[in-house]
Amino acid sequence: MSEMGVSLNFSRLEHKVPSYRPEINSPYTAPMLLRNGHIHTIYPTLFRKVENVDYVREHIVTPDQDYLALDWVRAGSKTVAIITHGLEGDSQRHYVKGMVRALNLAGIDALAWNFRWSSGEPNRQLRFTHNGAIDDLQTVIHHASLRYQRIILIGFSMGGNLSLLYLGKRANSISDSVKGCISFSVPCDLADASLALAKLENILYMKRFLKLLHQKVKTIKMHFPTEIDDHDFCRLKNFKDFDDKYTAPMHGFASAEDYWTQCSSRPWLKHIKVTAVIINSIDDPFLQGGCYPVEECTINPMVTLEITRYGGHVGFVQHGASGCYWSEVRAVNFIKELNGF
Repeated sequence: MSEMGVSLNFSRLEHKVPSYRPEINSPYTAPMLLRNGHIHTIYPTLFRKVENVDYVREHIVTPDQDYLALDWVRAGSKTVAIITHGLEGDSQRHYVKGMVRALNLAGIDALAWNFRWSSGEPNRQLRFTHNGAIDDLQTVIHHASLRYQRIILIGFSMGGNLSLLYLGKRANSISDSVKGCISFSVPCDLADASLALAKLENILYMKRFLKLLHQKVKTIKMHFPTEIDDHDFCRLKNFKDFDDKYTAPMHGFASAEDYWTQCSSRPWLKHIKVTAVIINSIDDPFLQGGCYPVEECTINPMVTLEITRYGGHVGFVQHGASGCYWSEVRAVNFIKELNGF
């Protein structure tokens, strides 16, 4: 299937999780009341509202005659940031709109694209955007490169893994306009991330993901009634169950473990040739072990792993006058630090 196509035994994956805790090397300091990974993860979802983000939607055709929905907010820049959301997210999520607003305030154009079957409109093909769907990201990047001299990738969670995997696998063929990437809360090792979310303490997150995934399956079933079903979906308890039943067979993988192995960005970080920053919190309940790829980032000077003490999963809350979170300020500064902006 690929160079990385080694099957893993889920029951033995615990043995590959490093026992060390990576060194914290980020200056980010969380508000006192949010110095708990679970609280910090949940707080923005419940309480953050981002106003004054008015998208202009565009649909582009994919090579397989499907389409992707792109949401733009332009500031008149020659630089555009392509924002890739997380699993079961979309361009309307608070973390995406918060980033779009921060970019626009800094004079940077923003393009937030939606995964297949995540835009609120039905797609045409029996497939969805998964962790290894770098062809969809390539389609978006190619489209943006027709208009912009400089492209920066910004990824959240699954979107971060997808962006980094793209940069690693396509290292020798990406557009010269792609100048860098910054990503947050990245499950660089999908097997370890799946183990983390399968823990009892994370059962509420897992149930929420499965509920959203079930809604997606039911939507796809409406358009492909004889090719997909949700029979016994209630028996699925974790990502291994879902990926074995849906992701793997729909997209040509042998199993959930095969999918995780082939689509984790961790083994590909050493190949990245543009400036990339990975920012993961040590208290992120979704991440463990190989999701903190210290060795891989040490080997490749183009990739920096920045580890925060607090931040939860896609949190990084900071209350300032601009209303921007720390992750948004960090991303804008990253873009400004790149030569030529």
